[in-house]
Amino acid sequence: MTRLSALLPKWPQNWPLQPVPRTRWARQEPTYRDADPQVIGAALKRAEARPAGNWFVFAASRGIRAGRPLGCRVAGVELVAWRAAAGRLVVGPGACPHLGGPLDQATVDGGELVCRWHGLRIGTGGCHGWSPMPSHDDGVLAWVRLDTVGGEKPLPAPVVPARPPEESAVDSVAEVVGVCEPSDIVANRLDPWHGGWFHPYSFTRLRVLSAPGKVDVPPEQDRFLVAVTFRVAGRLGVPVHAEFTCPEPRTVVMRIVAGEGVGSVVETHATPLGNGRDGRPRTAVIEAVVADSTRPGFALARASAALLRPVMARAAARLWRDDLAYAERRYALRTS
Repeated sequence: MTRLSALLPKWPQNWPLQPVPRTRWARQEPTYRDADPQVIGAALKRAEARPAGNWFVFAASRGIRAGRPLGCRVAGVELVAWRAAAGRLVVGPGACPHLGGPLDQATVDGGELVCRWHGLRIGTGGCHGWSPMPSHDDGVLAWVRLDTVGGEKPLPAPVVPARPPEESAVDSVAEVVGVCEPSDIVANRLDPWHGGWFHPYSFTRLRVLSAPGKVDVPPEQDRFLVAVTFRVAGRLGVPVHAEFTCPEPRTVVMRIVAGEGVGSVVETHATPLGNGRDGRPRTAVIEAVVADSTRPGFALARASAALLRPVMARAAARLWRDDLAYAERRYALRTS
């Protein structure tokens, strides 16, 4: 008998960490019967019908620093973002309106961009045909509105999911890129049945308690409810209940609804980048983890947030290295 086994009868049930029974991977309960492709497809279709107002997540808020422009592409559109006075986010075309110089290599001076090619100065109000685009900084993620790309009726602000209070939470953001489209990323997240099989190093004892139907689903029932234990170390894990919902077409939110860290969220945002040199689409997975807890010890986590964020981001990136294989495979099969 191991030391942990000897302690099991006395283990307090109200502790967040609970023992995890040893289970051989191949002896798990199969989930393929419940992972109905039609259920996943119907949930994806409903998500894609919701308005996004032409808003796209493009970076972590913390990744856009004062004094340094950030360049990126969204749906093939070259962008530059920087911080103006008082940290205000500004986003606009990534090419200088003079001769097309790369503005992500510009200098920020007095809250304005100064192009390195010929010194053209671009302020927050634009100049010479260069105009800023609507943008939004929610404190965790940065968004841009691209009306020529989205093709929807514009919304004044993006659909930002409810999160734990900023003053009590710890957040991190991870980004990975795959050869697929946003729908492949969303479909992956709308299949919770693969968690214990595909990610046994992170999840165990996963059961889908309820899933939405294929038709006529009221908004309050359009969710997947899951019981799962997050592995922490060795044979210890944190059991929770979590729900998966889609507030808009390119976002899936996992929210803890029972157990340790109630209210904590994992937001998975799928942002199209455009086609690569091989002509195939690229999609960025920009995933924000916003964790909270009412336990007194969580104050230590908040105090150590700067050290904790890279660890959280690495854990998310590890999961997505696996899940991108799933999403890329889905894209390859449906386009072959």
